[in-house]
Amino acid sequence: MHYAGVDGLIVFPVVTVALSGLAWLVALGTDALGEHVGPGLTGVLQSTLGNLPELFVVVFALRAGEVVVAQTSILGSLFANALLVLGLVIIAGARVSEGGVMRFHPRLPNDTATLLLLACFIIVLLGLSVTTGDRASSHKVAISAAGAVVLLVVYVTWLWSYLRADTRADGPGEAREAGAPEPLPLRTAIVLLAISGVGAAFVSDWFIASLNPAIDALHLSKAFAGLVIVAIAGNAVENVAGVTLAMKGKMDDAVSVVKNSVAQIAAFLFPALVLISLLFSSHLTFVLAPVYIGALLITAIAVWQVTGDGEATVPEGAALIGIYLMLAFLTFYE
Repeated sequence: MHYAGVDGLIVFPVVTVALSGLAWLVALGTDALGEHVGPGLTGVLQSTLGNLPELFVVVFALRAGEVVVAQTSILGSLFANALLVLGLVIIAGARVSEGGVMRFHPRLPNDTATLLLLACFIIVLLGLSVTTGDRASSHKVAISAAGAVVLLVVYVTWLWSYLRADTRADGPGEAREAGAPEPLPLRTAIVLLAISGVGAAFVSDWFIASLNPAIDALHLSKAFAGLVIVAIAGNAVENVAGVTLAMKGKMDDAVSVVKNSVAQIAAFLFPALVLISLLFSSHLTFVLAPVYIGALLITAIAVWQVTGDGEATVPEGAALIGIYLMLAFLTFYE
């Protein structure tokens, strides 16, 4: 449909379904991969492939000069994962857990909150600088690039430490239910994830191409499109994979999928795209509108408060979803 020149408004919903298909494929591969490796590595690999649509969407948007769509797509992915997807995972996990309490190892949630607050630091500093108009505000591109390098170094340091310490309390392949099918071989799981990653590149390009016609026809703002529509479609992978794992009782895997995605977006994807944008005429920076700076800080605090103790309940998951819905409602009028 894309190469045949079909109207973007018609292509747009089809591309969204294609992203859902990729989500199912990644969820299948991730579930199989979790039978062979620890939850930490599973979450990192799944989040990396799950975030490929966001990476390609932003790169294609920057190439087209759509800075607003690029920036709000990153923020939307972060908010969608940290609030909407995590809330859905908590509700799904708590409903199948004993006593209605979802339990998981608290280290990753706490580490994610730390990385998120670190990203908030550079964003708040630049926001205050630009708002007050001080001398540093005229160098926002250089400051963003330097901050991006710092964030990437910290993320790589954390990732190396996290993966080295990753252990699974129950060994792979044990305690499988009677009659349950054998897990896919490791090689097959990796091939499925690789195919879905390559597919994300093509689908993301088609997504950007059909986005503007859909926005014009539906009379939506680019901010709402980036923060809500692109974010939800691009994070279909985390939605499907995280909720599926939680419903199967694999709480550490489910939390790892979502939390690793949040950490990657805040401390890897965003800074990496800031550096990549230096290759284009339109530069991506850490300068955000004040309303999004406030939303980001509240998100970091909410994520830490809900998951920092290694336990979560249905009302807490509902609260995270409620925060996201209020943010989406506000963005609709931006």
